[in-house]
Amino acid sequence: MSERKRPKIALLGNPNSGKSSLFNRLTGLNQKIGNFPGVTVDKKSGFCLLPSGVTAEIVDLPGIYSIYPRSLDEQIVAEVLLDHRGADSPDKIVVIADATNLKRGLLLLTQIIDIGLPTILALNMMDLVAKAGISYDLKKLSARLGVQVVPINARNGVGIDELKRVLSQPFAPAEKNTFNVWDEAKAPVRELREKLSVDNDYEAYQFLEQPNSLRFLSKSDRETVDHIRNAYNFFPGKFQGAETIQRYSVIQDLLNDVILKAADLSWKNTTSRLDRFLTHKVWGYVSFFAILFLIFQAIFAWATLPMDFIDSGFANFSSYLKSVLPEGPLTSLLAEGIIPGIGGIIIFVPQIAILFAFISVLEESGYMARVVFLMDKVMRKFGLNGKSVVPLMSGVACAIPAIMATRTIDNWKERTITIFVTPLMSCSARLPIFTILIALIVPNETALGFFNLQGLALMGLYLLGFLAAIGSAYIMKLLIRVKERSFLIMELPTYRIPKWSNVGYTIVEKTKAFVLEAGKVILAISIILWVLASYGPGDKLENAREYVLQDAANQRLTEQALEDRIAAFRLENSYAGIIGKAIEPVIKPLGYDWKIGIALITSFAAREVFVGTIATIYSIGSVGEEDEVTIKSRLREEINPETGGPRYTPAVGLSLLIFYTFAMQCMSTLAIVYRETKGWKWPLLQLTYMTGLAYLSAFIVYQVLR
Repeated sequence: MSERKRPKIALLGNPNSGKSSLFNRLTGLNQKIGNFPGVTVDKKSGFCLLPSGVTAEIVDLPGIYSIYPRSLDEQIVAEVLLDHRGADSPDKIVVIADATNLKRGLLLLTQIIDIGLPTILALNMMDLVAKAGISYDLKKLSARLGVQVVPINARNGVGIDELKRVLSQPFAPAEKNTFNVWDEAKAPVRELREKLSVDNDYEAYQFLEQPNSLRFLSKSDRETVDHIRNAYNFFPGKFQGAETIQRYSVIQDLLNDVILKAADLSWKNTTSRLDRFLTHKVWGYVSFFAILFLIFQAIFAWATLPMDFIDSGFANFSSYLKSVLPEGPLTSLLAEGIIPGIGGIIIFVPQIAILFAFISVLEESGYMARVVFLMDKVMRKFGLNGKSVVPLMSGVACAIPAIMATRTIDNWKERTITIFVTPLMSCSARLPIFTILIALIVPNETALGFFNLQGLALMGLYLLGFLAAIGSAYIMKLLIRVKERSFLIMELPTYRIPKWSNVGYTIVEKTKAFVLEAGKVILAISIILWVLASYGPGDKLENAREYVLQDAANQRLTEQALEDRIAAFRLENSYAGIIGKAIEPVIKPLGYDWKIGIALITSFAAREVFVGTIATIYSIGSVGEEDEVTIKSRLREEINPETGGPRYTPAVGLSLLIFYTFAMQCMSTLAIVYRETKGWKWPLLQLTYMTGLAYLSAFIVYQVLR
C-alpha cells in the first residue's frame, strides 16, 4: 500500500447503518464533494484531526450490503477495495454496522476482512441496543473476528473519541479468515496470484468473480484474468450463493457465542403503530400528500420576509454603486449586470434552504423509506418501481444527483424510464422562476383563512410535473418491451427523531452547492448579457438620444419618459435585442416578446438563469437612475407596447410557468443522462420530447387564456 503523509480512512457500511452521521461527526463542515475518476459517482470526503496530531482524509463510500455489486455505486466500492495499489485505496477501513441488526452488517465485514484490508468494526446505534435490551460480549466478538470493535452512537457523539484514538494507532489486517476458497477455485486463484502478484486468495478470487470491477487493471492484466477464467471454466457468480450461505452459517455461530441477551422486540412498538397509519393503503397516501402540502406552504409563507429583505438589499446596493462610482462601463457592468444577476440567485436561498431542510428531515426520520414502500405498487403500473420514488423525490432538489440515484434500480427498463422522466420533476432551479412568476399573477391571499393561494399554485406546478413524469413513464412502458421483471426488497428502518446537526449539514452543503454552482453560470452569463445588451452594430447605441429625439420631435415627453425611451431604444438595438427579435416570431404565439426570448435562450445553460437574465435585461432597460424597484415590481411594471397593458398578464405568466414546468433547459442534466446511458440517443430524445411538450402546452394555455 502506498505511503502517504495524510492517511486515508474509508467509511463503509449498509444503507441506514448511520454512516453519514459518523462522517459528519468526524469531519464537521470540513467536507467536499467530487467524483471518483472516470465516473459520475459522488465521492464525499472530508478531514479529521486525530489525537496523534495527524489529519486524516475521511472518505464516505456509497452504502452496500455485500462486496458483490449490483449497481454502479456498488461496483465503484468494489473497485476501491480490490485495487490495493491505486490512489483511492484506503489505508484503513471503518465498517459501520447497525448493532440492532448485527447479522446483516457482519456479512460485509467478513468480506472486507478476507480481502486483507486493515479494518475495525464500529458498532453504531448502541442507544437502540440498550433500548432493545440486547447485550453483547464485545471482547469475545473482537477476538473471534480478529479486529478491534468500538461501540458508538454517531448521532450523539458517544464513542467518537475512542474511535479517533483507535484510528490514530497503526493496525494490521486481521489474520483470521471467515471464508476459504473452494477446492475447485484454488488452482485458478493460485495462478492468478502468481501472474498478477495479488495479495491474498480471497482478493484473487474476487478478481475471477467480478470482471466488471477490474477497470483499474491494465488491458493485458484483464486479458490474463479472462484467460485464467476461461481456462478453468470459472464463470462469474459461480460460487457466490454457496459463499453467502457459508458466511451466514459462520456468522450465526459467532452471534450465538457473543450475544449474552437477545432483543426484546417491544422497543419497535412505536414504529409498528406509526406504520399502521403511514403505510396504510388509504391514510398512507393522505399523509404523504399532506406532508407535501406543508412543504410547499412553508416555502412561500416562511421565506417571504428574508426574500423581500434580500431583494430590496440588492436593489439598493446596485443603486448605491451607481451613485458613488463614476459613470462608465465598469460601473454599468457592476450595477446593471453582475449585481442584479447574482441577486436573482441569492434571493431564493431561503426557499432552497427550506426545501432541503424538509427533504433531509424526511430522510433522517426514516419516513422516506416508507414512501418508497408505499409507492411501489402504484409506480409499477407506470413502468417504474418503488425505488424510482427516491430519484423522483430527489429530482425536486436537483435532477443531476437524482439521475445518478437511479443506479440503485437493477432492472434496465425501469432505470431507463426513471432517467428519462426524472427531469420532468420540478427541481430547485425551477423554484426561482416559479416563485417570481406566481408572485406576479397569483394574489398573496389565503383561502379558508389558512391556505396560501401562492403556495397552492406552487404545489399545483409540482404535482403537474409529477403527473407529466408518470404519464410519460406509462407511454415508455408501452414502447419499451423487455421480459425482465424486478422485485422490491428493502428493510424499513425504525423511526428516529432527526439529528438536527445532520439536517444543518445538509442545508449548508446543498444550499452552498446551489449558490456556488449556479453563481458561476449566473456570473458568466450576466457579464455576457451585459456586453450583448450594452453594445450593438452600427452607431445606433452611441447616437441613441439623437434617434429618439428625432422620432419624438412632435411629442411632449418628460425628462424621465425621454430617458426611458432612450434606454429601451438602446436595448432593442443591442446584440441581445437583435437575437431576441430574431426568435420573437417563434415564441410570440406563446405570448412572449424578444426580452423573454433572450431569457429563454440563456436559461438553456441552467434554468435558474432565467431570473438573473430578466433582472439584468430590465436593469439595463427603461429604468430611471433614481428608480430603486426590485425584480418583482420591475416585472409588474413592464408594459406591452401592443396593448398598452401589463406585459406579464395571467395568460403570459401561466404560459411561462407551464413552459418551464416541462422544458428540458439544463445542459448539465443532458450531460449526466449521456454519461448514465452511455450514448446520445436518450438525452436527445429527452430534449426533443420535453421541449416539444413545453412549447405545445404553453401555446395551448396562452391561446385559451389570452
